[in-house]
Amino acid sequence: MTDTLAALSALTRDLVAIDSRSFVSNLPIAERIEAELTGFEVERLDYLDAAGVAKRVLVAHRPGRGRGADAGGIAFSGHMDTVPDTGWQEDPWSGRIDADHTLHGLGSTDMKGPVAAAILAARALPESVPVTLLITTDEETTKAGARRIVQHSVLARAAKPRLILVVEPTRMIPVRGHRSHIGFTCVATGVQAHSSTGRGTNANWALIPFLVEMKAIFERLRTDPALQDPDYDPVFSDFNLVLDNHGAAVNVTVPTATARIKFRYSAKVDPTPVLTAVYDAAARAGAAVTEAREGTPPELPADHPLVTLCAETVGVAPRTAPYGTDASELQALAPCVVLGPGDIAVAHAPAEAVRVPDLVAAIPVFMRLAERLAP
Repeated sequence: MTDTLAALSALTRDLVAIDSRSFVSNLPIAERIEAELTGFEVERLDYLDAAGVAKRVLVAHRPGRGRGADAGGIAFSGHMDTVPDTGWQEDPWSGRIDADHTLHGLGSTDMKGPVAAAILAARALPESVPVTLLITTDEETTKAGARRIVQHSVLARAAKPRLILVVEPTRMIPVRGHRSHIGFTCVATGVQAHSSTGRGTNANWALIPFLVEMKAIFERLRTDPALQDPDYDPVFSDFNLVLDNHGAAVNVTVPTATARIKFRYSAKVDPTPVLTAVYDAAARAGAAVTEAREGTPPELPADHPLVTLCAETVGVAPRTAPYGTDASELQALAPCVVLGPGDIAVAHAPAEAVRVPDLVAAIPVFMRLAERLAP
């Protein structure tokens, strides 16, 4: 226990110390993780994100002694990237550890600590047990890393995992399904001028009627049972709005007004009415709309054998979750269950921290699942 605590503390601290916010290159943290994968076949999948930033995802596989590369078994998945360091009052990358073994830092819970625990669990498995690691990036933004694995990884397809365990922080409660999102970007265009001259056109005036209709959608999602899913808490879909005038001053007619909306929906909710309403409202307002989708909402039945296996192993009934993970993309490779140490409630917050003993306690659980799934 003491040796594992020290090793897990050191690895998590090292990962937290590396800045891997989604808009910077993750090559340094990918190289640090690869250094931990001695004995695994490692596949590097490099790409440039939409901003031209170099990114890398890793697929690592150990087939098990006497088994082929298609032996199946479990795959552990986690992501390297983090959200921005908004609101932090201390060094976000300190990896500071308190006397009670609580480790502080950006991404400590979501999800560098759980990734470190999965790596240590995979390394500690008997050599006869096949195991795969799917280490992604851009999970916090576009899910591009997970899509890269699904579309291009030769090793992941050859490994043929029976279960992908996405080790996001769930307090070790099995999550059998979660929502996925459609991101709308709605842009109204005006003419920039000094606002006192009367010569400009403020794009906000075109956007406001559109926003009124978006508020109606927001309210309908919270009141219309046909657009709700009682298996989720909350039962209504998220429809979150962010506005941007791109730095325009108050004495300038706004040339561009942008509304960004994240719509999260579960597998039982048909997104078509919302899509139709957004596009129709934009057309009436003269605004342009583009959309970005992650994969469809992953959801396994409560009595699915893999869900039952996870629930029996941890002794907790499965649930659903309102957020999203790489499972929305990785489900194309194998069924996914989300299960990991740490609490999502402290993620994306300036006081993010994780208890290292909780990470340690997850390791034997991960190993038991891997052993039970070994062919």
